[in-house]
Amino acid sequence: MSDVAAIENLVAKHQSLKAEIAKVIVGQEEVVEQILLSIYTGGHSLLIGVPGLAKTLMVNTIAQTLGLDFKRIQFTPDLMPSDILGSEVLDQNRNFKFIKGPIFANIILADEINRTPPKTQAALLEAMQERSVTIAGQQHKLERPYFVLATQNPIEQEGTYPLPEAQLDRFMFAIKLTYPSIQEEIDIVKTTTSDRSVNLSTLFSADGINDVQSLIRRIPVPDNVVDYTVRLVNRTRPNLETASDFVKNYIDWGAGPRASQNLILGAKANAAIHGRFSPDIDDVKAVALGILRHRILKNYKAEAEGISEDAIIRELF
Repeated sequence: MSDVAAIENLVAKHQSLKAEIAKVIVGQEEVVEQILLSIYTGGHSLLIGVPGLAKTLMVNTIAQTLGLDFKRIQFTPDLMPSDILGSEVLDQNRNFKFIKGPIFANIILADEINRTPPKTQAALLEAMQERSVTIAGQQHKLERPYFVLATQNPIEQEGTYPLPEAQLDRFMFAIKLTYPSIQEEIDIVKTTTSDRSVNLSTLFSADGINDVQSLIRRIPVPDNVVDYTVRLVNRTRPNLETASDFVKNYIDWGAGPRASQNLILGAKANAAIHGRFSPDIDDVKAVALGILRHRILKNYKAEAEGISEDAIIRELF
């Protein structure tokens, strides 16, 4: 199949996939689209929202429709790295045998990731970046495709451990979930308080997702789009001589090179799902909020004046 035909096929499958997910998830179209974009590009996503917005159900539904192996890990203060990665145990013949932990799946739901201490959070770093884990000096490869979709409650801060910048940077998207509209909430209440059952169709496979990821990387990007992307990320850095007064006033720390890489990959995927064979600057802007909002560290002045990360990024456009 040619790349042109593959993109046309992806457009059709993407629409079918969203329709299938909508059987279970009411509204949240933008959230679902960003999760799918991260999956098409091989990235990870952090879902930020208050309890009851169907974060766990959404990830479970997407895993079913993609035909991928799914594991959920509930992060708690007493969770140990070995509870996630697995451990070596002695078998009956007194030989060490590796017992795989729940991290060995295609999609990992790291539920309430900020509820566990940094030592356990860090256990995910190698898996997210290298797609492998090292136990007792032995490296174990994780099957591709591999995604970590983590959830975080932005309200309750007592007894939580904020994710360090190095770990936040591993997530391609930070996706904010908002409350549903009145009509959406009416639909949610009607569907979830009845005995209606939903049969979901599987539209992809692990190999199919791997093929999509390869297709996205083959999409050509014009030099002007790359130039715009790098300059946009560069404008978030207050320590540069070229930084604007606005950035110096409100940002303590800017985004790194991984942001530029993810913006280009996200723009490629956004163009592909809309049937275009090369991204433009509008595609970069379409994914910029989700990719940049967790990579810029605003200062106390921005906090005091109620200026959000999203407002800062829009100003940078």
